Amino acid sequence: MKRSRGEEVESLRKYSRQCYLQKREEKKLQQLRDDIIDEHYLFEGVELSESEYRDFTHKQQTYDIIANKIGLDVAANNNEYTMPELYDDHQFGINQDKRFSVAMQRYTRDDNDKELNWEDNQIKKATLSFGSKNKRSNDDNHQFVFEDHVDFIKASIMDGHDFQREIALEKSKPKTSVLQALQEDRKNLPIYSFRDELLEAVHNHQIIVIVGETGSGKTTQIPQYLHEAGYTKDGRMIACTQPRRVAAMSVAARVSQEMGVKLGHEVGYSIRFEDCTSKKTVLKYMTDGMLLREFLVHPQLEPYSVVMVDEAHERTLSTDLLFGLLKDLALARPDLKLLISSATLDADKFSTFFDFAPIFNIPGRRYPVEIYFTQAPEANYLDAAVVTTLQIHATQPSGDILVFLTGQEEIETVEEILKHRMRAFQAKIGELIICPIYANLPTELQAKIFEPTPKGARKVVLATNIAETSLTIDGIKYVIDPGFCKMKTYNPKTGMESLLITPISKAAADQRAGRSGRTSPGKCYRLYTAYAFKQELEDNTPPEIQRTSLANVLLTMYSLGIDCEKLMHFDFMDPPPVDSIIKAMELLYNLGASNKHGKLTKVGRRMAEFPLDPMLSKMIVASEKYKCSDEIITIAAMLSTGNSIFYRPKDKKVHADNARMNFHTGDVGDHIANLKIYNSWKEANYSKQWCYENYIQIRSMKRARDIRDQLARLLEKVEIEITSSSNDLDAIKKSIASGFFPHSAILQKYGSYRLVKGQQNVHIHPSSGLVEILPKLVLYHELALTTKEYMRQVTEIKVDWLLEIAPHFYNPMDLEDLTSKKMPRGCGRAGL
Repeated sequence: MKRSRGEEVESLRKYSRQCYLQKREEKKLQQLRDDIIDEHYLFEGVELSESEYRDFTHKQQTYDIIANKIGLDVAANNNEYTMPELYDDHQFGINQDKRFSVAMQRYTRDDNDKELNWEDNQIKKATLSFGSKNKRSNDDNHQFVFEDHVDFIKASIMDGHDFQREIALEKSKPKTSVLQALQEDRKNLPIYSFRDELLEAVHNHQIIVIVGETGSGKTTQIPQYLHEAGYTKDGRMIACTQPRRVAAMSVAARVSQEMGVKLGHEVGYSIRFEDCTSKKTVLKYMTDGMLLREFLVHPQLEPYSVVMVDEAHERTLSTDLLFGLLKDLALARPDLKLLISSATLDADKFSTFFDFAPIFNIPGRRYPVEIYFTQAPEANYLDAAVVTTLQIHATQPSGDILVFLTGQEEIETVEEILKHRMRAFQAKIGELIICPIYANLPTELQAKIFEPTPKGARKVVLATNIAETSLTIDGIKYVIDPGFCKMKTYNPKTGMESLLITPISKAAADQRAGRSGRTSPGKCYRLYTAYAFKQELEDNTPPEIQRTSLANVLLTMYSLGIDCEKLMHFDFMDPPPVDSIIKAMELLYNLGASNKHGKLTKVGRRMAEFPLDPMLSKMIVASEKYKCSDEIITIAAMLSTGNSIFYRPKDKKVHADNARMNFHTGDVGDHIANLKIYNSWKEANYSKQWCYENYIQIRSMKRARDIRDQLARLLEKVEIEITSSSNDLDAIKKSIASGFFPHSAILQKYGSYRLVKGQQNVHIHPSSGLVEILPKLVLYHELALTTKEYMRQVTEIKVDWLLEIAPHFYNPMDLEDLTSKKMPRGCGRAGL
């Protein structure tokens, strides 16, 4: 019987449906089997809960029943792609048979496989090449690095000092001990051939200006030559000043190695709150600020036969003051030898200042340096620095990299980006060891940059401008210079100091380039154009004395017997602005450190003994009156560590903020919170684990403890008894107000503040514990200019305290509207 068309379609539809359901059943069964295999692999040996075990057993039983019912091997009917079997097993080792079977598949497979043939054809098209068969391919294995590559133009070469001959000689010499190798290195320095001429010049002249390229050996060799020539006889010492703490420590360590003595014995260093010297010391490296303090103890510098002011071109605040003092001292002490060392061509200015002192030139550097500029300006110098670092690491021969950045925040940012990108590259390029260095980094971590680089790896040092001078890092071959640094600026009208990111000078750029030519031929990559270097950069960095607060300088000068009249005639190389001098005089007078005639008072003499800012010194001196000196020196020590007590990991911001706010319980203010932090750490027996749990930096706490111990010894020197009033917070706050009363601010509308003395609007810093409390009247430690003018380290005070402590500074009219003014909603209790 012939069926109709409709019946046939219905029959086919039924048959198609049956086939589909059969395939779906097989598919679901296969999926169930894969789930069972995955669970067995992932949770083997793991104790399951009752519900999890029941669910797993149910899946297993279901699979067994259906598979037996169908009587079909699902895997045999599976035409889908499956992952190939693992032939390198960590547990059972490498199976060579499986390896060879995979390699032979292309020869044993069925040639009728159209998909594979088509895939092979497409691959051949993609890899098609032209040219001679024996031509070497120049494939770039590291092309992935250069997605945003920086193009450089080679501009010039800073000449070296016959380095090819020296390298050949060094390779031909037999291997010797470390001390002998150091002695050989000394002979290879450019200054070695001028040793006798230099000693003769020092003998014939009292003052000499020494000019030598970076890496010529001035800092390490000249003091040793003078020591060998007999200038340390009769117990005299040779002093060599450095502008930075790290430079003084590292150079002293290097010289002690070269002389074969222990650091702190014949060779030592002295920096603020750290003295590594002894009675044996004959070569003493120190910061220029410490030599200034030597004038307080020894006005004629009797213990020293030679004073060498190194890196004079840095023109720090203390260096400029030393110039004037040493120039006068040279007239009173004809036997004192004075050496002014600089690495720039600004020697004529130094020579003229020191009554046309002779200039001694040390020509050439040890190795040449190739200078590269970018073809076009870079929009983001941080990103350009990262990309350039990876370019060098992937394409250039072995040698370490030095990257100059402006501060700790930028260094940590670049470090994080580099680590992230290196993880992405995995083992495609060699290991990159990232070593940061900045002022707040503890000594033991700073020392890591001097450790030798392991074979097959490359080291990149991320540094601030502390690495510009007197800091030789062995192995540095490449320097990346973004062309910026943080420069301190001071506004005498507002009394606000701020660190602003500004372009460097040409002299600083040459200094940075010279870092790469100290131990081998090097290259310097400048992330700015040659036009910008020639037209936009200043020749020299402005002296710090013209752009900073002079209160500490004036206090030192007063203590040296230089009063107001002498100050006006003091011989500065570059006189500071008159407004800054007047502002500093007013501050010292208001603090009670000087009288109306510009003479130092008894309070001022005590303040001068502390190597601190005058306001902190006055706070400590005032603590005697309020019987809380023990708490005040703790607060002063914590403030002296900078703003690096807490750390805030990006992945644990909430926990870090909660830990920080626990110390601000009771809205006590930031100064008292610092006291709580230190006392809690002390109660925990200075535990490192306690710091980790509270997100506090252990290195900052250790530094605070060292500073506090020295301040306690200085209290004995100025005859202040150590007393405690831990329960009387008002007494502690009054002591703080005694030093920082000029830094007071009144709450305004919308949560901003206005300085009591001045019309400037400021805000509480977000890291402060009082940022949401908004007291009526506060004191602050310092103003910081970032996106706004922020007050750091804020404490609430009362109006009566200002009128009691500083009646000469505050008029009741300045504060009378505080009690009548309506405050914003939700502000804290001021108790006024």
